[in-house]
Amino acid sequence: MKKTIVLYPGLFVSHLVPMMQLADVLLEEGYAVTAALIDLTLDQDAALAAAVDRVAAARPSVAVRRLPRIQDPPALADYGEALLWYFEVVRRYNERLREFLCSLPPRSVRAVVVDAPSVGALGVARELGVPTYTFFAANASAVAVFLQLPWMRAGGQPSFKELGDALLEFHGVPPMPASYLMRETLQEPESELYKAMMDAMRRNAEPDGILVNTFASLEPRAVGALRDPQVPPGVGERRTPPVYCVGPLVAGPGGAGAGAGTKEKHECLAWLDTQPERSVVFLCFGSIGAATHSEEQLREVAAGLQKSGHRFLWVVRAPLRGDTQRLFDPRADADLDALLPDGFLESTEGRGLVVKHWAPQVEVLRHRATGAFVTHCGWNSALEGITAGVPMLCWPMYAEQKMNKVVMVEEAGVGVEMAGWERGLVTAEEVEAKVRLVMESEEGEQLRARVAAHGDAAAAACKAGGSSRAAFGQFLSDAASLGRV
Repeated sequence: MKKTIVLYPGLFVSHLVPMMQLADVLLEEGYAVTAALIDLTLDQDAALAAAVDRVAAARPSVAVRRLPRIQDPPALADYGEALLWYFEVVRRYNERLREFLCSLPPRSVRAVVVDAPSVGALGVARELGVPTYTFFAANASAVAVFLQLPWMRAGGQPSFKELGDALLEFHGVPPMPASYLMRETLQEPESELYKAMMDAMRRNAEPDGILVNTFASLEPRAVGALRDPQVPPGVGERRTPPVYCVGPLVAGPGGAGAGAGTKEKHECLAWLDTQPERSVVFLCFGSIGAATHSEEQLREVAAGLQKSGHRFLWVVRAPLRGDTQRLFDPRADADLDALLPDGFLESTEGRGLVVKHWAPQVEVLRHRATGAFVTHCGWNSALEGITAGVPMLCWPMYAEQKMNKVVMVEEAGVGVEMAGWERGLVTAEEVEAKVRLVMESEEGEQLRARVAAHGDAAAAACKAGGSSRAAFGQFLSDAASLGRV
């Protein structure tokens, strides 16, 4: 009977993609892999549906199983907050997950790996005696913060909102302003969202282990803190479960997470082929981040790129303007002539290319012509930049991206900060200055050398004998030793 690992991805493309890279490593180790998917929103979320289709097509060895839909599924509008809705979806699907696990051959399942935001599903596998693990698509520093955060504020103390930019001290993580936390979800201590988030974070200590998409040499302080048997100190008998740094789990060129599912060469890659080596600044902010830029911000970026004189490849989406459903539609159009300054496209023709909606980011970053990456600091993007050896200009926007910026700039030294994000507008002057810094200055060369060194370390970590491969082997050994199935 072949040993099986069941993966339980969440409803985020940015989490699905690295979890499927995890599946690749499991397959290499001789395990059978089954991905159980909540099928609730695939007909509404075009980006997620496309990602699932790519996974199924690119990995025929992975058994993709969509769980039967529940009756009267919760509507996002009924909850107001997307995370509250998400937690409720996971809770309601627990019975479907239980039925699915029970349908598998007895004693075949060696472990269930659950996407970290879906901690509400941990109890299902544990009740069945199956070793359970969470998978964090985030970095080790974020995991360290999430493990400590619920215990930091006692009753009567100022809330994270009230603390504003006051610095918080976390074990293993550089001091950071309270405002850098996932502030949109931690605004009001009495709100249902705050309580749900804190409950989810407390449950991070429940699984048999935690898999993290990072590698040890990139974040030595955070990794060291996570090996501390008690994080944070002084919380009774609570212990951090074993943490396995198994990254970087990054999609390869043409992989399931790397593109739009077409075999044709994207126009931007053909354009890059005509550009000099390391000459192009690549700007890409993710499907959500790109749509949150105002028209004023787009004009500032355009002006800064024009003044810099450097070649650029820029992915643009139309501003959101309140239509949240458009975030999930990769076909949402952008009228470039209306969004960008008059004459910009004509005046930069030849040295610049603006593309709508999407570009094959992994391929672009690994192209010889790409010399810098302006990024929203999503962790997948950060790892893709590091493994490609491309220095980054860090422009965080939402979720844990501000925390990621601290890791990228202050800890790993793989990027410089676009400081205007804190004031709500990155000016043309800053765009020009930071592009010139990375592309022209000695400081930029030093930055490039550090990124290249981390890229080499990432490759070594994933090879036989490397830290990530060893951590992966330890995870499999520990799961087998639990042997509850």
